[in-house]
Amino acid sequence: MFARLIPFLLIISLGVTPTATIAHGSVSPDDDLCIIRIGYFRAHFKIYLPGDRQHQEYCEDIPSAGEAIFVMEYEHSGLGNVPIDFRVVRNVTGQGIFANLQDIEKIPDLEAVTLFHHRAAIQPDVFTYLHQFDEQGDFIGIVTVIQPETGEIYTAVFPFEVGFSSVGIWPWFAGAAIFLQLNYLWLTGWFTRRRKRTPAAPSHA
Repeated sequence: MFARLIPFLLIISLGVTPTATIAHGSVSPDDDLCIIRIGYFRAHFKIYLPGDRQHQEYCEDIPSAGEAIFVMEYEHSGLGNVPIDFRVVRNVTGQGIFANLQDIEKIPDLEAVTLFHHRAAIQPDVFTYLHQFDEQGDFIGIVTVIQPETGEIYTAVFPFEVGFSSVGIWPWFAGAAIFLQLNYLWLTGWFTRRRKRTPAAPSHA
């Protein structure tokens, strides 16, 4: 039974990292920078907590509520010439970090779950928005760009958490490694040999 579980555990341990990367939609790590993709537009995305964490940068999830500054530094110069609409809603999709644009479109009343909405406006050079989070929870950021010349609409969706307490993926790796080691010792008979070498306790009868 233990031997049959080894491939399953290896798949879990090797699959955690790519799953975590894919889960957060349109924002992904790229050379230690968080890149947000809005159609063919790209920007460096980061969040600051100036009152709590000062200059520490976060890619989506932030560890505590409070004043947060959302920043997009344009990698595509065209972003500075088009209106950018930015909205954050409560994540009521039931999909957690796997929520996508199709899940957003199924929400019957988007305004009812909207935490804040920065209506479409042009911000040359860099996009910034300041918001005071008074609560922890799961949210979804929605960035929308309308190409004025063609009317084409591009949208990026990224679920994120405020006040996250996750310990990360390393406990999964550690747990899998310990299990595999114990399974190896079991299959090679180490525990049986150990019991045979252990002297019996003397009788006091």
